[in-house]
Amino acid sequence: MSDAVMDILRESKTIAVVGLSDDPSRPSNEVAAYLQSEGYKIIPVNPRVTEVLGAVCYPDLHAVPGPVDVVDVFRRSEHVVPIARAAVEVGAKVLWLQDGVVNEEAAEIAREAGLAVVMDDCMLRRHAVLKRQGAL
Repeated sequence: MSDAVMDILRESKTIAVVGLSDDPSRPSNEVAAYLQSEGYKIIPVNPRVTEVLGAVCYPDLHAVPGPVDVVDVFRRSEHVVPIARAAVEVGAKVLWLQDGVVNEEAAEIAREAGLAVVMDDCMLRRHAVLKRQGAL
């Protein structure tokens, strides 16, 4: 596992989860619940939901009060470019695109603005591996 991913998981505290579903059977909910149980502050971002995992849900990244370390994206690849732009605008440090989410244009927008980018990977899986190894 790359040192960059390990650093992201060690240093990040606040994760805005774009596309977080209130349905516990959805991957976004499972991942966010796990990360929340591991001590991360989860900020749900979904215009169709008002609350998820006991937290107020915001319609978009611009509505989120306070700083965001990671923007974790559970949206189809073709919808990621505006999310990447918003992540830059709100001052996020990381754009993380979950399993199956690949968008090179979005990644380039984020990288050019100085954000770290993880694409087509799962935060839960990466965290769990590092935790098992004693690295977190």
